Order: sequence, then structure tokens, then C-alpha cells
Amino acid sequence: MKSPMEQGKPFWLQRAPRRELSGLVSRLNGYCENGWRLSEAVEMAALVVPLVISFGAPFSIALGRKPQSADGFASFAAGLHAGHVVMNSGGDSACVQIDFTPLGAYRFFSLPMRELSSCMVTLDDLADGEIDLLRRKLEDMNDWSARLDLAEAFVLDRIRRGPVLNPAIAAAYRELAFCHGNVRIGAIASKLEWSRKHLAQRFQDEIGLPPKAVARMLRFNRLLDLAKREEAPDWAGLAAECGYADQAHLTREFAEFAGTSPARWQAAA
Repeated sequence: MKSPMEQGKPFWLQRAPRRELSGLVSRLNGYCENGWRLSEAVEMAALVVPLVISFGAPFSIALGRKPQSADGFASFAAGLHAGHVVMNSGGDSACVQIDFTPLGAYRFFSLPMRELSSCMVTLDDLADGEIDLLRRKLEDMNDWSARLDLAEAFVLDRIRRGPVLNPAIAAAYRELAFCHGNVRIGAIASKLEWSRKHLAQRFQDEIGLPPKAVARMLRFNRLLDLAKREEAPDWAGLAAECGYADQAHLTREFAEFAGTSPARWQAAA
């Protein structure tokens, strides 16, 4: 029997991280298109920081718009982005992708996360010798499961040696996540005995975006989760349940974070 790759179907191997990486890594993926293409695929305000190590053709990726010919990215890292991302591919892309949580990315990359936010940074520009060595080792391997084993072991070792996230920032992020973004940023700052400005600066250093932007992303992701459970979502009801001022507010956020309207998203689902 031919493998999925030989049949011209995309190959996708997805793995949950080991227990030691819980809360720091969302998932590890092996991906090979084998002729299958992405056509204006939309990533909607994802709360992950991906590291993509490519063995094939670049993806075309753009923030908040359709990609152009100059928007090619092969191996890259990308921080949080308070908006949607549009992706194309030509059918020849293959990669290992590691998705870090906002709490795990800083510990792995060991740099101010504001430097990765709302952009794609190629591994050449990242100039990280350890990650570059991993890229070469993965490229020389043929077994996808072994590739993910190596990538996971590498990530665990880096995180163990990396900087520890400030406990106050970790606690602030967890409070935002627990409340799905529906908590006053000023109240979190007061609890920490920090100014809102200082909280925003520290959040950008260690998470990548200010807490208000992260709160909006958390609220939107909860909206998506709830809407996916309903055959015919009640958008006015969801707006109230998720903390939007009204349905018009929800629609504006949907356009920014998904690049479409709730009705069009529902029709395409």
C-alpha cells in the first residue's frame, strides 16, 4: 500500500508534548505537502509562538493581507500577532513546527519577545547557532517520528537552561487566560503594585504584546470556541457572553482577528 505522501496527500504528524513541557509547548508537528497546496489559509489570532524548520519550498505568509511574491518564508520564528495571518504554498513545503505557548516562548528563545511579535524572523536573521545546528540535523533525517523526538529533546534541554519567566508576569498571564481576557488590566497592575505602563513593558518583554492586546486575543479565541459548538451561532448572545460591548464590537474584532465577518466565517465552516 502506498503511503499518504506517495498518494499525493498531505502528510501531517502531530504530537502533544511530553509532561515536562506541559504549559510551555502546545504541540509538535511534522508536515509535508506532497503536491497539496495552501490557498489563502487564515490563521486567526493564534495564541502560539511557532518555530518552523523547513526542508522544502518557502511558504508565502503575510500579516493581515494576502501574501505577495516577496512574502516567502522557509525556516522562521514568529511571535504573537494581534490579528490574522494569511498563508499560501506551492505544494512543495515540508517542515517541523514547534508551537510554544506565550509562557514557554521566552524561556526557549531567551530574548525579548517584543523582537518577534507581529513579524516572521528567519532563522538566518535570528542567528541562533543551536537552532541552526538542529535545522541541519533534522534535514539529514528521513523518519518524521525521529525528527519530532529530536526536536522535543532539543526544546526540553533549551528550556531547562533558559531564563525563568518573571513569576508576576506568569501570574498575570494566567489570570488573563482564566478570565478569557475579561478582567481589568488596571486591577492586575494594582495587585502586583505596578503601574499599568510598567506591566505593559514587562509583558512585551516576556510575552511579546501588551496585556490589553493579549486579553483581546483570549476573548476572541473563547468566542471562536463557543461559536464552533453551535450550528447557528447567536452572535448577539455570544457578544454578551464573551464580554463585547455589543454585536457591532464583536464584528469589528472579528474582521481584525479573522479577516472576515462572522456570517462569512460561519458559511465557510
